[in-house]
Amino acid sequence: MNRNILIRLVIDLVMTVLMLVAMAYHVTGNTIHEVVGIVLFILFIVHNILNRRWYKMIIKGTYNVRRILKIMINLLFLVSMVVVMISSVPISRDIFPYFSINNDMVVRQIHVLTAYWGFIFMAVHIGVSWGTIINAVRKMTGITGMSRIRTIVLRVLAVLIVIYGVQTSFERDLGSKLIIYDPFGSYILDNSAMGFLIDYLSIMGIYICGTHYALKFVRSEAGKD
Repeated sequence: MNRNILIRLVIDLVMTVLMLVAMAYHVTGNTIHEVVGIVLFILFIVHNILNRRWYKMIIKGTYNVRRILKIMINLLFLVSMVVVMISSVPISRDIFPYFSINNDMVVRQIHVLTAYWGFIFMAVHIGVSWGTIINAVRKMTGITGMSRIRTIVLRVLAVLIVIYGVQTSFERDLGSKLIIYDPFGSYILDNSAMGFLIDYLSIMGIYICGTHYALKFVRSEAGKD
């Protein structure tokens, strides 16, 4: 596998893990949350530097549904991450305590709101590139042939993940965290790191699977024309 592609995959994987850790504020506590946020921001900058060629290509070439969706999601993800990082400074208690402000509730609401939207955009971003990711993993593991049984098992697993993710979205009141009215919502007070990880990975699964298969459907329909 190309070394640059491997580096990008590793960075993207680490960013995804750190994003989940950052979301688990009630599990990790404030200090770890802020440290993880800084590392995530640095990796996000590195990620964009490594993919800077993509920005140069935005206005070039032809546009199809997949490309338009990818551009929109990438830009929304970029904006949400920038807002998350900017809003984190005035509400910091450990890393940047001298920049803290009084009556910071509005800033906290914006921070939480954009963090959860960034989480959704990240999952959709992964879904758009899921085919590329799977092909890279196949090359890395040496899996080249197609297996009907493996395909069926993976699709059944995807359906189960989505079903559990939808249930978890309601249980964790994800909807209220995506609106400015009540971005904090309610939390399941189990303080279980594993439970949180499983729940939020399944929520990511909704958007990854939904985006991946929606694009496959669009391509198949376009091929009929």
